[in-house]
Amino acid sequence: PIYEIYAVKYAGPFRRPMAKVIWNTEWEKETEINYYIWVVKGNGETLIVDCGVTPSLAQEMNLQGYVNPAEVLARMGIEASKVKRVVITHMNFDHINGIELFPNSTFYIQEKEFNFWIKDPIARKPPFLMLSDPVGNTHLSKLEGTERLIFIKGDQVILPGIELLLAPGHTPGLQAVAVNTAKGTALVGSDCAHIFRNYEEEIPSCFIADMVSWMKTYDKLKLRVSSPDLLFPGHDMKMLTQYPKVAENITRLV
Repeated sequence: PIYEIYAVKYAGPFRRPMAKVIWNTEWEKETEINYYIWVVKGNGETLIVDCGVTPSLAQEMNLQGYVNPAEVLARMGIEASKVKRVVITHMNFDHINGIELFPNSTFYIQEKEFNFWIKDPIARKPPFLMLSDPVGNTHLSKLEGTERLIFIKGDQVILPGIELLLAPGHTPGLQAVAVNTAKGTALVGSDCAHIFRNYEEEIPSCFIADMVSWMKTYDKLKLRVSSPDLLFPGHDMKMLTQYPKVAENITRLV
C-alpha cells in the first residue's frame, strides 16, 4: 500500500537559540520552529502521529499561533473523535498532552518509553521534568492494561507498509514511523531531529537522553529511508513553507 504524509502545524512560530535546536553550535544565533503533529493517510487508513497540546495547556503556556490540533485536522476532513490509531513518538509535553483530543483512539508507544516516563524515578529529575507532561502521563498510565494502549518492543510493523522503529537518543524510547510512499520509504522522525540540519550535520538538539544511542539512531534511519529528503524532523519551519499546502497550516510532505 502507498500512503501520503501530511504535516499539521498547531502552534508557532517560536524563537529559539540555535544552540538549543542544534546542540552546542552557533550560540549567538536564533532560529524559529513550529509545533506539529502528522497524518499518514492511505489504504483506507488514517494514522495520526503524536497528539499535540490541549487548549488549556496552550493557554497556560501562552503558546503563540496555537490552534486546537483537532480543529486543524478537521480542515482536512478528519474528526479527532473518530480517529482509530495514534502513534506516540515520545512522551514530551508537545507530543502527548493532547491525548484527550482522541477519546476513541488506540495508542502505540514503545514500552521502553512508557516505562521510563511513568515508572523510572530518574524521569522526575529536573532535566526530564521540564519536558514532561503530567496530564498526558496520567491519561496514558490509566490506559495501561487496556486494548487502547499497545506496547511496541523495538521495530514492529503495525499496518501493511507502516513500521515503527525504535530510535532512542532524544528520549530513551523514541520511535520513528517508516511509511511506504509513492517516493519510497519515508520517515516521520519526530524529535530525532528538530530541523533538517540535525540530520544533515549529524548533530542533534540539546535535549539528549543518550548521545551514543542517538548517533546510532541517525545511522539506522538513514539506512532505512529511500532518500535523505524523505527523512522528516519534528519542528522545522520548512515543513510548513516548502511543501504543497492542502489547507491552512497543513502541507503534504510526500
